[in-house]
Amino acid sequence: MAKINRRKLLQLMAASGAVGTTLPWWMSGTSAVAADDADYYKTPMKGDARIIHMTDVHGQLHPVYFREPNVNLGVGDAFGRAPHLVGEKLLKAMGMKTDSPESYAYTYLNFEEGVKKYGRMGGFAHIKTLIDRLRKDAGGIDKTLTLDGGDTWQGSGTSLWTRGVDMVEACNILGVNVMVGHWEFTYPEQEVLSNVALFKGDFIGQNVRVKDESMMGDSYPDLVEKFDGKGMFDEDSGHAFQPYVMKEVNGRKIAVIGQAFPRTANANPPEFFPDWSFGLRIPDMRDLVKKIRTEEKPHAVVLISHSGMDVDIKMANEIPGMDVIFGGHTHDGVPKPVPVTDTAGGTCLVTNAGCSGKFIGVMDFEFDGDKLKDMHYKMHAVFENRLPADKEMSAFLTQLGNQKYDDKVVESRAKDRANSKARNGKTFKEITSEKLAIAGETLYRRSNFMGTWDQVICNALRDEYGAHVAMSAGVRWGPTIPKDHMITFDDVMSQCSMTYGETYANEMTGKQLLNVLEQVADNLLDPDPYLQSGGDMVRVGGLDYTIDPTKKLFKRITDARLDNGELIEPDKKYKVAGWAVVNRTPEGRMIWDVIRDYILKTKDDKGVLHLKKTNHPKLLGVANNPGIADYPGAVGDSDG
Repeated sequence: MAKINRRKLLQLMAASGAVGTTLPWWMSGTSAVAADDADYYKTPMKGDARIIHMTDVHGQLHPVYFREPNVNLGVGDAFGRAPHLVGEKLLKAMGMKTDSPESYAYTYLNFEEGVKKYGRMGGFAHIKTLIDRLRKDAGGIDKTLTLDGGDTWQGSGTSLWTRGVDMVEACNILGVNVMVGHWEFTYPEQEVLSNVALFKGDFIGQNVRVKDESMMGDSYPDLVEKFDGKGMFDEDSGHAFQPYVMKEVNGRKIAVIGQAFPRTANANPPEFFPDWSFGLRIPDMRDLVKKIRTEEKPHAVVLISHSGMDVDIKMANEIPGMDVIFGGHTHDGVPKPVPVTDTAGGTCLVTNAGCSGKFIGVMDFEFDGDKLKDMHYKMHAVFENRLPADKEMSAFLTQLGNQKYDDKVVESRAKDRANSKARNGKTFKEITSEKLAIAGETLYRRSNFMGTWDQVICNALRDEYGAHVAMSAGVRWGPTIPKDHMITFDDVMSQCSMTYGETYANEMTGKQLLNVLEQVADNLLDPDPYLQSGGDMVRVGGLDYTIDPTKKLFKRITDARLDNGELIEPDKKYKVAGWAVVNRTPEGRMIWDVIRDYILKTKDDKGVLHLKKTNHPKLLGVANNPGIADYPGAVGDSDG
């Protein structure tokens, strides 16, 4: 694969500073220039040091719509506990009102009405304005620390086409001080290390190690040369990156520990990180916290985690000495932290700051002498029409839109690259602004079991391969397209942009198909959060099934039938299409090209894309679970 000319790209981006007050291309015709609402975001410092936190942006540099889930089931100890509350139950638990800006931001309730009333959310130009205000309200940037919980460099067309450089530069403009990773590791190791070098903050991770086999034998000198001082922080301990950093904030020493997604090697192709390993590494974390407390004597210890909120809550209980976990990965917008008592009797606050740039978390530390006296947390919902766009960030985004697409930069093993080659020479703006169809209904992604956007993806795969069934990963990223809004190619890329987007079709027996469903369901529903992957259930098009989340592995899925009503037979073979393969390399067309062409082909004479059916599974045993409401499929009693 040809390497991207990063020096040239950065030079072009740097030139954006001369653009001045020109509005970025993505703001044309929006309400982004509405009057400033300074009082809404005013946040006086309540203490001595302020930490600002964002997570799971997934490449979304521009404002988006994002519908929160109506299904977010809690199992085991997580039953009925944040983040597993939806709709009115979440609002009640958090002390928020219905029909309010907060209701629109944190729940799915009255989403279409909220779209009209409150508009889009997030966008780095608006986030920059907010973060600057939060620093000013704290008394200056030296009294603050800005953390990024990861899943930042992936999730959009421009992040893929620049190999994450656009996001690194945007975070540098924001002034991010420390970050951890997950999807960051789905670029090849050398690109990850190049981005780490470009990032002006600290990239940390106590649980990312260099594999023993990579450091042993004749290959060791080659590894040293390959990493060139990066990606192998400590040869003795095996840490690939700094496990933690000490930061002074307004005269206070704050230890910041990093935890990358522990199951990266299971969830993403190991070919991208052949020399690194991941894991929870709870004993190591426990020892590290004790060491920091004993030797460094910090005023506070915080963890930036990309493990998921349920995992973070369990970790907070098992690892004494942490004051706060700033969490990510599961995309949960939780406005109040969950207090957890650790095994030594201390209290750790666990937070999670949503996704797609919708929220910014703010934690103020109040000290009494050298002791942490109190912590004050507030999560801000980032409304585009309540925050003016920052001029510097807007100029950067304008220049980014004028960059030229280069097919050679996009890694792919697909045999058919016609669509991609046809984009050569066009600007990112020209490509992403292509209008495809009008959404005949709201297209959303986030829900434990099925979303309408997922149905579009599955329908496109089935159409491409003439498959009985299509499967699409239950990832939680991907903005929402409200009903009657235009679907653009940018929207398509935001649903599926990744470095392994090739598609495939193969034959599976009914037994194999059902085993896949059972195993993925266990990743979501295992009562032990350490055994969960943090994603949602695999999306299945062309197939209806019944699932009982209260059952155990291989007992949850029943009554699986094709769309025509035909019962899935264990020994019969079915053609199954999919994409985003972890353990092998398919050669089918890229998923975004498959989706784009399907939308153009199937929209009606008025340019509207309709869904005839969405394969919502029937759910059993969840009628009393506060993590489900207004479910569009059938809900029944457990079969015992």
